[in-house]
Amino acid sequence: MGAVKTGRGAAKSQGAAAPPGSAGLAARALALDAVSQTLRRRGALDEIFDALAAEAGLEARDSGLARAIAVVTFRRWGTIRRALEERLERGLPREERLVHLLAIGAAQVLFLDVPDHAAVDLSVRLAQSERTNRAHAGLVNAVLRRFIRERDAILAASDPLADDAPAWLAARWRAAYGEETAQVIATAHRDAASVDLTVRADPEAWAARLNGLLLPTGSLRLLDRTPVRELPGYEEGAWWVQDAAAALPARLLDVRPGERVVDLCAAPGGKTAQLAAAGAQVLAVDRSAKRLERLSANMARLGLAVETRAVDAQTLDAEPFDAVLLDAPCTATGTLRRHPDVAWTKAAEDVGRLADLQARLLDKAASLVRPGGRLVYCTCSLEPEEGGEQVSAFLARHPGFERRPIEAGEIGDLAEAVTAAGDLRTLPSHLGSLDPGRRGFDGFYAARLVRRS
Repeated sequence: MGAVKTGRGAAKSQGAAAPPGSAGLAARALALDAVSQTLRRRGALDEIFDALAAEAGLEARDSGLARAIAVVTFRRWGTIRRALEERLERGLPREERLVHLLAIGAAQVLFLDVPDHAAVDLSVRLAQSERTNRAHAGLVNAVLRRFIRERDAILAASDPLADDAPAWLAARWRAAYGEETAQVIATAHRDAASVDLTVRADPEAWAARLNGLLLPTGSLRLLDRTPVRELPGYEEGAWWVQDAAAALPARLLDVRPGERVVDLCAAPGGKTAQLAAAGAQVLAVDRSAKRLERLSANMARLGLAVETRAVDAQTLDAEPFDAVLLDAPCTATGTLRRHPDVAWTKAAEDVGRLADLQARLLDKAASLVRPGGRLVYCTCSLEPEEGGEQVSAFLARHPGFERRPIEAGEIGDLAEAVTAAGDLRTLPSHLGSLDPGRRGFDGFYAARLVRRS
C-alpha cells in the first residue's frame, strides 16, 4: 500500500483493503496535518513531517503511507487543485483545511495504490472526526467518488508545466530554458528522485553488490528501494547517500591531501565527507549546531576526521584556505523531484532575497581564499539569479578572481551539463536515455573560481 500508480489511469487495486481502523485513520490524519502545516508555515515538509510523526507514534508502515500521501499531494498539487476547482460549483472552499483534506483524498484516488473504497471511507471518517469539517463529510464523499469516476479524464487533461509547476516558476523556466526544456523539466518532476550513493572506493564492485547503476559521473544509482540502513556497507561507512549532481561541486574543487579546506553551509555533510575522504584538512561551518551534530555523526560512521564550527559563515574568522566550497542557501527549485513541497512553499520574491544573501556569502568566501586558491560556488536552484548571474556579478566585483572553466571530461563526459561559460548546470531531465524514475539529476549549478596569485 502506498505505491505510486504506474501509467496514466492505471488500474488501482480493488482487493481487500487494510481494515479502515484507527491506524488507517491516524495515517490520513498525519498526512493532513503535514500538508496543512507545511503550507501554512511555508516550511520544509520533511522537517514538519518528522516532528509530527514522532508525536503520532505510528508503526513504520502507517507512517510510511502518511509520508507517501503527503509527498504525492505536493508532487501533483496543481493537478489536484485544478480538478477540484473544475468539479466544485462554487470553486475551492474558503476553509483551507477542508481543501487540504480533499487534496490528500484525491492524491490517494488518483496517484497511489490505495483501494478506492478505503481512500473514500477514511477521508469521510477523517472529516467527521474534525469539528470544523464534520459538516462537510458529505461533500468529501461526493467529490472523491466523482474523482474515481472521472479519474482517466483528470489525468489525461493534466499538463506537467501548466498544472504541476506554479505559474511563477513555469514562467521563469520558459524564459531561462525555453518551452521544450521547461516542459521536460516539469515532466521529470513527476517522478520521484532515485537514491544515489557516493562510494569511497571500488564503485564497480559496490554497484554489483548493491544492484546499482554506475553513472558516468562516478555516483552509484540504486535500482532497488531497500532502506539504506539495511544495505551492505552502511555501518562500515563504505558509502553515503548523495545525489549525483550534489557530488560534483566537491570534485570540481580538486583538493589534494593535506590542503586546508573550508566547507561553508556544510550540513548535512555529503560534500564535507568527499573533501575529507580526499585527504584534506576540513573545517565544516554551519550556523545550525543541531545540523552540525548530524554532520558529526555521519563523519563518525564514515571514520572521517573533520573540524566543525557552529557559526554564521558571514562572521567566520579564519586564516585563508587553499580551497573554499560554498553551497549557498537557495530556493532549492532544482530539488523538486526529491522535495516537491518546495514548489508550493517558495514564492517569486524569495529568489531576490536569497540572491542577496548568496552575494554576501560569496564576498565572504572570497576573503577566505589564499592567493592561487580555489573557490567553488554552487546552489541546488534552477534560477539564473542564483547561478550564472550571481557569478557574473561576483567577477565584476572581484577582479582578482577568474573563472576556471569545467571540462566535460571532469564529470564523466556529460557535455550537456557544461554551460557555454564553462560552468556546471545539471537538470532533472538529463540522462534522458535511462528509464523513467532512474534518469535525471537534481538541478545543480556550480562555478569554479580561482584567486590570482
